[in-house]
Amino acid sequence: MINQFIRWVLGKKLENERLEEQKFNVFWGTPILASDTVSSVAYAVEEILWVLVPVVGMASYLWMSRIAVIIILLLVILTLSYRQTVAAYPNGGGAYVVAKDNLNTLLGLVAGASLAVDYTLTVAVSTCAGTAAITSAFPHLFPHRVLISVIVIVLLAVGNLRGIRESSRVFSVPTYAFVIAVLALIVAGIWKHHVMGYAHVPNPSTSHVSFGTQAVTFLLLLRAFSAGCAALTGVEAVSNAVPNFEKPTVRNARVAYILMALAVASTFGGVAYLASIYHAVPDPHSTVIAQIATDVFGRGGMFYFIQATTALILVLAANTSYSGFPMLLSVMALDGYAPRQLALRGHRLNYNNGILLLSVLAIILVVAFQGDTHLLIPLYALGVFTSFTLSQFGMLMRWLRSKPAGWLSRALINGLGAVATFVTVVILSITKFTEGAWIVLVVVPLLMLIMIRIKRHYLSVAAQLDIPNDELERLDLTPKYSHHVIVPIDSLNKMTVKALRYAKTLTPNVVAFHLEIYKGEADKLRKKWTLLKTDIPLIIRYSPYREIIRPLVEYIDSEEHASRPGDVITILLPQFFVSRWWELFLHNNTSLFIANAMFHKRDVVVSIMPFYIQDL
Repeated sequence: MINQFIRWVLGKKLENERLEEQKFNVFWGTPILASDTVSSVAYAVEEILWVLVPVVGMASYLWMSRIAVIIILLLVILTLSYRQTVAAYPNGGGAYVVAKDNLNTLLGLVAGASLAVDYTLTVAVSTCAGTAAITSAFPHLFPHRVLISVIVIVLLAVGNLRGIRESSRVFSVPTYAFVIAVLALIVAGIWKHHVMGYAHVPNPSTSHVSFGTQAVTFLLLLRAFSAGCAALTGVEAVSNAVPNFEKPTVRNARVAYILMALAVASTFGGVAYLASIYHAVPDPHSTVIAQIATDVFGRGGMFYFIQATTALILVLAANTSYSGFPMLLSVMALDGYAPRQLALRGHRLNYNNGILLLSVLAIILVVAFQGDTHLLIPLYALGVFTSFTLSQFGMLMRWLRSKPAGWLSRALINGLGAVATFVTVVILSITKFTEGAWIVLVVVPLLMLIMIRIKRHYLSVAAQLDIPNDELERLDLTPKYSHHVIVPIDSLNKMTVKALRYAKTLTPNVVAFHLEIYKGEADKLRKKWTLLKTDIPLIIRYSPYREIIRPLVEYIDSEEHASRPGDVITILLPQFFVSRWWELFLHNNTSLFIANAMFHKRDVVVSIMPFYIQDL
């Protein structure tokens, strides 16, 4: 029944040959991979205002549009740069692969760890921001924001576990709906202000944030710029997930970058302009888009449509991470820097272990930060801009070394991108360090250390297991040791007899081992054993402390046992299996505990002899 439920929720298994069917085209793939960047329109403008309004008050709206223009120019640079990355690295991996190949492995790990942190934060920030949009429309849900965010993450995980193509068909529509809704808001907002003469003047006395009267400083503008850079997170997603596109993959991915840049530039720039002319004020209970929509459309159907699409796009922006994070870790796992389970495709041909890992980490963040978007965002942009910088410098070095046809213009684009993103990293590090960015500066090196230890482990295992070809030719498979079998038994029954018979087919060196928990308890077994026509000795050990594992280990190590150093001992464990899952909990299942303990002992093989109990 459990398997049937899982199959109903996640869908039927797919054969390897159907992998190409699971890839998406430009129309369905672009909104999935661009949803993170597009969704940032809903909160990036607000983050800029949170920095400016408390300090300079009404002057914030003068600087808002200027900062937005700079961010859009940076978006254009990144788009052109990553289109070149896609062409050079069609197998995905993004900044990690670029930095590892063109700079060095350590910088590649910096990029990989930074992206992993960014993808995790993307899921947490997106779901919390989506929940904020919901609570803006329905304030009575505000106390339940953490629970709502966790439920949303679980639903996203289930949707993505169903497969790439199926999830893209479900999750792409809200992205298109959001872009259309925001464009309609921009057009209507500009019309109402410039043609109909509507003007909104905020009332500082009723605002949740005080209006400052200080002078504008360069450091303040840098802080506002760094806050608005949240609008650019997710730009690298297409380069990480190039293999998810249908053929021709490179062409489709490059087209997706153009469409993403157009959507983000128009919506982000438009919302920033509306915020400046409608004087939206940051409010923890009402988002900037909600305030603008109220001024433009009132609290009617269009307002709720905008809030609904905003909530959906913010939540579904996490799909960028669900496409990029598993793909990134699969590439790193193939290189040995992440657990190899992350490189395995699941029953729907997706990297389900990466999907589950991402969901768990995001839920931990949501609970730890109590679903507060403003606490999470300072951690957000530093990691991704670090990967941007390494990717751009890596591509620059690639063109300078290989010098293919047209290399000069390509190097110029990536060089410009490298300088722009590096400056942004410096700004983010300075302005957001005390707000929480220091956490990223600690977590990324820790992740790198873990990755290096994982790689070292895999190298150690390979060195101990590998057999060179010249040694294979001289290898003799004749055993150079004796084989002994110990069969732990609780009583003499059909299950133990079956195990003893099987043991005799393996080796004549077989013993039955029984633990006597209370004095005289084994007398019945001794009598029944005398009736059994066998040369297998019965070893009984008294265990006054009711221990099971230690007496068996002591017997294996004792001189009484006939094995010698280097001999192989098989612990053959009789274990019955019941027909109903709940019946398993009615039995001690001692064999399973013994098996787990014996795995750590050298020259000991653990084998389980199953005996199936029929349902009468």
